Amino acid sequence: VSTMSTIRELDLLLQGFVDKGLPGCGLEVRQRGNVIYEGYFGYADCEAQTKISRHSVFRQASLSKIPLYTTAMILYEQGKFLLSDPLWHYLPEWRHCKKYVLHPNGSVTIKETDRPLTIQDVLSMKCGLPYCNSDVSTEDLTLASMQENMQPLWEKGHYTLQEEIKAMSKAIQAFEPGTHWLYGFSSELVAGLIEVICEKSIDDVFKSLLFEPLEMRSTGSHFFGDISERLVKLYQKDENGLLSPGPSWFDKKHLPGEENQRGWARLFSTVNDYGNLLEMLANGGLFRNRTILGRKTIDLMRCNGLNTEQLMDFQDTYNAGYGYGLGVRPLIQPEKGNHNGSLGAFGWTGGFGTWAEADPSEGLSIVYMHNQIPNEELYVHHRVRTAVYGLIE
Repeated sequence: VSTMSTIRELDLLLQGFVDKGLPGCGLEVRQRGNVIYEGYFGYADCEAQTKISRHSVFRQASLSKIPLYTTAMILYEQGKFLLSDPLWHYLPEWRHCKKYVLHPNGSVTIKETDRPLTIQDVLSMKCGLPYCNSDVSTEDLTLASMQENMQPLWEKGHYTLQEEIKAMSKAIQAFEPGTHWLYGFSSELVAGLIEVICEKSIDDVFKSLLFEPLEMRSTGSHFFGDISERLVKLYQKDENGLLSPGPSWFDKKHLPGEENQRGWARLFSTVNDYGNLLEMLANGGLFRNRTILGRKTIDLMRCNGLNTEQLMDFQDTYNAGYGYGLGVRPLIQPEKGNHNGSLGAFGWTGGFGTWAEADPSEGLSIVYMHNQIPNEELYVHHRVRTAVYGLIE
C-alpha cells in the first residue's frame, strides 16, 4: 500500500511540474533490473499537442558524459591505457603545455606546466580548460586563449573533434594540471583519446562498446531512422513563464554531413534507452546476465578524487554533498546535500534538464528527462530524487 501511495505522489509531482509550466517530462526508476516506476507527462510538442511517451527522444547535452566516461572505463579495464599515462602518448600535440601563473602583486605570467597532463587529469576534470563554445568577449585569460586558437576553425564553419583538440593544445591552461577542478574541455579530450585508441570515430566506438550491448536502439549523435520526428521540442521559458521554441542551432550538429560537424556531437536518447545504461551501472556492470563493465571498475569510477580545496571548486547549491570521480559525481556527504539516498550513489546532469543517478548499494537507477532552457534543475531534480527514494522499502 505504501509503495502505491508513493507512486501516486510521484505522478502528482511530475504532473505538478507540467502544471507549473514545464512542457513535458519522463521518469523511469529501476531496482535490480525491475522497473518500479515509469511515467510520462506533458507534451513533446505543445503546439501540436503531441504527448511525451517512452518513445520520446531527448537531447542529452552534458548527460552524454556518463556514456563517454563509461566507454573510457571499459577501455581502461581492457588495459588500453593507465590513468597515470601522459596524454601526449596518445595525442602528441599535448606534450608541451603552458599555464597562467598569478603572482601576489596581481601580475600574470605564462610558463610551461611542471608536468604533462595525464589521463587521470582529463578523466577527473583537472586539465585547466573550461568550455569554449563562442567568441563572445571575455576577461577570462584561459577562455580568451582558447577562443583565439578556435577562431580559424569557427571561420571554416565545421571541424572534426581531432581538429578541435589540435587547436586547443596551444591554449594556455588556467592552472597546473591536477591542482584544481574545472568543468569543460576535459570531455573532448577523453572522446579524442578514445578515437585514437580504437582507431575509429567516437560514434562508432559508442555503438560497438555500449549502445549495441545495452540495446540502446534510439541513442546516438546523428539522426537516423525516425529519431528527428521523435525528438521533443526544445523550449525556452521567459521570466513570465511563457514558453517559446528554443534556439535551433543546438540540433544542427545532429544532422549527417561533414558541413554540420562541430567537434564531438552530443548524444540524444530516450528515458528507457538511458535506463539500460544506468541499470548496468547500478548492478555491478551486469545487464541481462552479461557483464559490460567490472564492478570494481565502477567502484573506481565513483570514488571521490577531490581534496578539500578542490571540493570548493566543485560544490554549489545543486552539487552539495557530492564529490567528483572519473566523469561522474559520487555522493559523499548526504546530510550536506539534504539527500535521502546512499553514500556512493553517482550520476550527472544535462543542461537541458536531463538527470540520472545510479545507486549500487540499492541496485537503484533513476533516469529523468525534460528539454527546457533554463532547465530549472535545482527545483526539479532534487524533488524527483527525494520522492524516488521514498519508493525504497
